[in-house]
Amino acid sequence: MRRAILQRMTASAPDLRLPLFLPDPDATAAVATALGARLEPGDTILLEGGLGAGKTHFARALIQSRLVMPEDVPSPTFTLVQVYETGSGEIWHADLYRLSGPEEVIELGLDAAFDTAICLVEWPDRLGDMAPADALRLTLEPEAEGDGRVLHARWSAARWADRLSGVLA
Repeated sequence: MRRAILQRMTASAPDLRLPLFLPDPDATAAVATALGARLEPGDTILLEGGLGAGKTHFARALIQSRLVMPEDVPSPTFTLVQVYETGSGEIWHADLYRLSGPEEVIELGLDAAFDTAICLVEWPDRLGDMAPADALRLTLEPEAEGDGRVLHARWSAARWADRLSGVLA
């Protein structure tokens, strides 16, 4: 990965932020792959950002890095949820853009998956108060020019500091 720009992080902050410049799609995929290797069932990543921010690209790279056998990883924009079996459990990739409210999350079974699977959720604002409090929140923002992105990471659960150590550098 090319040069990364990090801001100072303090371990005592209840909601930590760590902006990271990702100069191109390959850098975004590299961070997703590195993070994917550290995830465990019960981990949830909430992917935030506008249309075209790189949320699906990030999720796709992470999922592909965990698959035993390579397979196509389509955007779940129309299916809402795609489930992938890995050697260490399921990954649920949800795109909640088309949901009208949190009650529809229950119909998808996503609320139960938060406890048993690795969950990647695009448009997590649709979860309302159903968003796991211990989730890692990643926000992707496109740079004004070029293919670069700025990744903001926020978390409150202590385990994320360990999992992200060395990944966001």
